[in-house]
Amino acid sequence: MTDDRELWARSLDGDTTAFGTLFERHADAVFGYCLRRTGAWSAAEDLVSVVFLEAWRRRRAMVPYGASVLPWLYGIALGVSRNHHRSLRRHRAALDRVPPPEPAADHADAVVERVDAERRVAAVHRHLAGLARRDREVVEACVWLGQTQAEAAVTLGIPLGTVKSRLARAHRQLRTGVLADLAMEDRPDGPQPAPTGPAAPARRTGPRTP
Repeated sequence: MTDDRELWARSLDGDTTAFGTLFERHADAVFGYCLRRTGAWSAAEDLVSVVFLEAWRRRRAMVPYGASVLPWLYGIALGVSRNHHRSLRRHRAALDRVPPPEPAADHADAVVERVDAERRVAAVHRHLAGLARRDREVVEACVWLGQTQAEAAVTLGIPLGTVKSRLARAHRQLRTGVLADLAMEDRPDGPQPAPTGPAAPARRTGPRTP
């Protein structure tokens, strides 16, 4: 399998097929992160498109961490989800050109799935509500996403030592068992439809679980 660094190098030369492969590879993970950050399925769907729009726009400034671009994509997702309403307004014209997802085979099941996912995310948000935003973001990266502390430092754009200190502070504040519950949450994976072009990745319906 071609690694992310080679695909990204080809993307720098305008290879939209290579960029589409990166979308297929990482869209589920980005969706899961956006869902967890916003708690809203429809917002997370749109934010996936925003993340890849921004990734294409900023591609010449990116240096992959190791063999993966995912920590960098998470960093973009972190930024656009901090104020997702503003991010979506700013990108609305581009999002309106993105084709909608294929309708679900069983609409009733899809609705139940979305409601359940949002309910589960809301429960976790309540657990983390007492943390400062910067500490909560470290917990989301290291525990919910399962990133190493070094990967979290790339995602959050902060020194490794800062990740360590914020995670330790969060451990002291959270009740026993919350971090373990977060770590046990399902993590999405699996390919999704390729983007229709570098400026318009296909809108997606999201993974089966948050």
